[in-house]
Amino acid sequence: MTETRSGTSIDQSAAPAGSKTLAPTYEGDFVLDEHLLLECGRTLANPTLHYAVYGRLNAARDNAVLICHALTGSALVNSWWPEIFAPDAVLSLEHDFVICINLLGSCYGSTGPGSVDPETGAVYGPDFPLVSIRDNVRAQARLLDSLGIRRLRLVLGGSIGGMQALEWAILQPDRVHRALIIGVAPLSAMGLALNHLQRQAIQHDPEWEGGRYLPQRPPRRGLSLARQIGMISYKSAPLFDERFGRKPNRNGEDPWAPGDRDGGQNGSLLGGRFDIAGYLDHQGDRFIDRFDANSYLAILRAMDTWDPMRGCASPQEAFGRIRARLSFIGISSDWLFPAETVREFAHTIRMVGVDADYREMVSDHGHDAFLAEQVELVRLLQ
Repeated sequence: MTETRSGTSIDQSAAPAGSKTLAPTYEGDFVLDEHLLLECGRTLANPTLHYAVYGRLNAARDNAVLICHALTGSALVNSWWPEIFAPDAVLSLEHDFVICINLLGSCYGSTGPGSVDPETGAVYGPDFPLVSIRDNVRAQARLLDSLGIRRLRLVLGGSIGGMQALEWAILQPDRVHRALIIGVAPLSAMGLALNHLQRQAIQHDPEWEGGRYLPQRPPRRGLSLARQIGMISYKSAPLFDERFGRKPNRNGEDPWAPGDRDGGQNGSLLGGRFDIAGYLDHQGDRFIDRFDANSYLAILRAMDTWDPMRGCASPQEAFGRIRARLSFIGISSDWLFPAETVREFAHTIRMVGVDADYREMVSDHGHDAFLAEQVELVRLLQ
């Protein structure tokens, strides 16, 4: 596989037929050879898309599958969705050519707030524009054009990945044969409220500096708290009760004992942590070592603003062009994107004549079930 600044061509011998390895066949960058005009009215100058491919593109170039990653995922599908490649699962590296493209705005290789704006020579930082889901799909289509891929056997993704999968079916109706849309519908007022709180947590960190923080001094506390708020929405009350209940933190802290973990007058108001608090703190601590605050804000805004009905007078106008067969998957305990909302969304699309079915994943893992219970998801998708 060779690469140029404006595109990529494929060497058919890049991967052996029948390869079962979970390592990418190829990982690299695609740079658009022109500006990308965004829905918000601004442009990105020659943005980069970081991507990874698995398997081999056949001579007919008709075995391509696009996986769209979730909110803070990367192009490396094998690192977060390995069971999708399991024997007799949804995909087979003996037959499929799988590609995953990192979202614009992310910090995993594609152009984002941490990138240098080629027009100014400065890092974008908080000046990075709003890049919508539609913008991402249009850029991804350019990448696939460069690979000579005119048709996708399948597009699939969960959460914000499901938003991309549906937009592919809407914007590129002649290119998508089938789409699997997992755990998603336009975000509700509750979801918008939770994302607002996450942004506020980051922006109220003393290290925020208006978004122009130094790389070595990011708003760690704010980003950690934002992730903890997000984690609550990704899980479910039954799961938290089963795992944590009212147990004290596992490091031996007594929630009733005075302590001074975070300062205060003898710790009388703060005390020790319950086990659930220790879990959330741990999740926040892990997140700040792998993600960027401005990138998190950028992708949250992309999620907030996604509405496939925007600019359309009716569901027929919004969805009537879809030719792909769609499958919507709701998750029984998901309260960020409730199963009933996903079911109604699928029904709305089906009523305009689109071939769309609904399936439900029964799980206590909440919104995260499509990642936490991959074997069950694969069974449902089959």
